[in-house]
Amino acid sequence: MKSLQNGALAGLLACAATLAAAPVVAETYIVAVGAASNSLQGRSAAKFAEDLQAKLGDADTVEFYADGQLGDEKELMQKLRLGTVQFTLISSIMTNVAPEFALFDMPFLVKDRAHLKAIDAEIVQPELAPKAEAQGLHVLSTWENGFRQITNNTRPIDKPEDLAGLKIRTPSSEWRVAMFKEWGANPTPMAFSEVFVALQTGTMDGQENPLTNITGANFQEVQKYLSLTGHVYSPTYLTSGAATWANLPDNVKAAAMEVAAGVQDWSLAEGEKADNELVDKVKAAGVAVNTADKAAFIEASAPVYAAFAEQVPGGAELVARAQALAK
Repeated sequence: MKSLQNGALAGLLACAATLAAAPVVAETYIVAVGAASNSLQGRSAAKFAEDLQAKLGDADTVEFYADGQLGDEKELMQKLRLGTVQFTLISSIMTNVAPEFALFDMPFLVKDRAHLKAIDAEIVQPELAPKAEAQGLHVLSTWENGFRQITNNTRPIDKPEDLAGLKIRTPSSEWRVAMFKEWGANPTPMAFSEVFVALQTGTMDGQENPLTNITGANFQEVQKYLSLTGHVYSPTYLTSGAATWANLPDNVKAAAMEVAAGVQDWSLAEGEKADNELVDKVKAAGVAVNTADKAAFIEASAPVYAAFAEQVPGGAELVARAQALAK
């Protein structure tokens, strides 16, 4: 009996020694975006992945994928819910998660990036993020996508009537579609990855995006006109799956939140810098650039605000509160 006990003890000690000597299996966290890697969204996500890896150290692995390698925004949103991707950036299609996110689809609502940070702190995090949580998504932070401008191959866009009949690609946002219909265009939702070919072949006359996305996807190579409308400021939301986030180790959550806050400031600064530089890049490609009559667009946008107030519960109050945060 004693021999058996000694043998069992020796076996347990040997097993313990083997386990102690075995390397720790690293956890892998995937950060993926549908945007181009050289767009601001792509670079912001890459910085988040890099900084998160540095914060976590060798015990964990952070993998980064861009250019739609793991899917577009809609597909990545589903992968967040399934837990196969841990972090992504969601922009305009967040309105499909909760209608209140369409606040950022209201034309000319956001005045500048300081205004955006105030809206994020006072409205997005305390009120809108819980609505996304109820739909299986955890919003960590609000970053820069940018002020959206219009490009096309037909004519300069100075006033809304210049959009009459033009086929304009938009994201899958009912409010962006409604806005361009109100202005007389023929808007068509389309995945971002398909836009370059659509512009190149003439399937679409034009599109609207921040300058960082326009140049990141090289739309200036297949467009003749850039009209600086600044009609919408689009944020992008660093998002995880609600179930995934709930099950992450506390140290990973803390690191992700700390890194996300730093990347928010970085992305806003990069967006402002890009606004001052990328117009020249577009001009250098031979694209004609004009500044639109914003007053005319603002006047033509009144029905969009009226519809938002009517269709979204508390919409009018939400807009009023957001506008009051501008300095």
